[in-house]
Amino acid sequence: MNTISEESRPVPALMIPLRRCGSHALRLRLNFNTDFYSPYPLHIVDFMPLLPLYGDLSEDRNYFQLVVDVVGLQAVSMVKWPDVVFDPVEILEALAGQPRSVHKVAWELLLRAGERHRARVVMDKSLDNVHYAADLLDLFPQMRFLNVVRDPRAQVASINRAIIHDFDTILNARTWLAAYQAADRLLAEHPDKVLTIRYEDFLTDQQMVLRQVCDFFGIAFMPQMLDIRSSAEAAQIAQRSALWSSNHFPPIIAHADKFKQQLSMREIEIIETACRPYMERYGYTLLTEAALPLDENMVVEAEARSRQGRQQAWDDLKQRNYRDYILRQCRADYLAGLRQRLQREPLAGAPRQVALAG
Repeated sequence: MNTISEESRPVPALMIPLRRCGSHALRLRLNFNTDFYSPYPLHIVDFMPLLPLYGDLSEDRNYFQLVVDVVGLQAVSMVKWPDVVFDPVEILEALAGQPRSVHKVAWELLLRAGERHRARVVMDKSLDNVHYAADLLDLFPQMRFLNVVRDPRAQVASINRAIIHDFDTILNARTWLAAYQAADRLLAEHPDKVLTIRYEDFLTDQQMVLRQVCDFFGIAFMPQMLDIRSSAEAAQIAQRSALWSSNHFPPIIAHADKFKQQLSMREIEIIETACRPYMERYGYTLLTEAALPLDENMVVEAEARSRQGRQQAWDDLKQRNYRDYILRQCRADYLAGLRQRLQREPLAGAPRQVALAG
């Protein structure tokens, strides 16, 4: 049996708290240092709604099924991890005697990939996992967190146009707020494990921010990090999806205010009202009175708009970029197929009402 001591492995790190914060731009530059490894993220958050269907993970069969399915999720990722293939049996044996958790499985894959690249630090860019930070620290007490703050107006405007969260400013402002609140709890309890940077500071001074991040992770800053055009991975993903098209170019400072053309003043005020304390803390100037609080009717209407927007976004993507569409649909179909199988053939200990849910 091949169990591994956590002390001898790369230091695990997680970027938080929410996508569309310049996260790819940062990880691609840090990847120039071979001591650091951060592949395209697994985004295990999309798997989490299925977790109750695996029932009692102390049952060997259930846990092995979970391992097999997480390995499968990695295999259908939009961007493959180079030079790694995972054997579920080998993964299960390596995890013997350790706490049973979907996070443990996902991180075993990531750490193994990092070890193959001889990295000393391995970072997961699955930012939404900020909501599971406490669980992750229980499993990996040495974990560190890179907290990337971005102006909520710009971040929500970007999320609105991405096919990853919701398709309405109200809903995405709430998502932004929940993520930053989760990061706040982590900061309060483990301030020594978190480095907070602002994306806007990265835009204006890449070298300063990258040096700060490198120092935090204990790796060397490399001048090559400032020349993203020489990154083969940046070129690859820029061609893969419109969401990542800018990642092969230097950041454009003017884009920090692009939200002013993308959002209405009403949307801006909704965001500023919800996120005002964080905007003031991190130095973002308000443009409105920030006096437009959300009510339940606004949320219900937003959910209806978002459902329509989601369908339209998928239809548009299908027409505009069939490769991006097919790769994303393949992953979505994989997750939907897991749900159908687990509901059809419930595992031991799965709550019956969950297993039979539609």
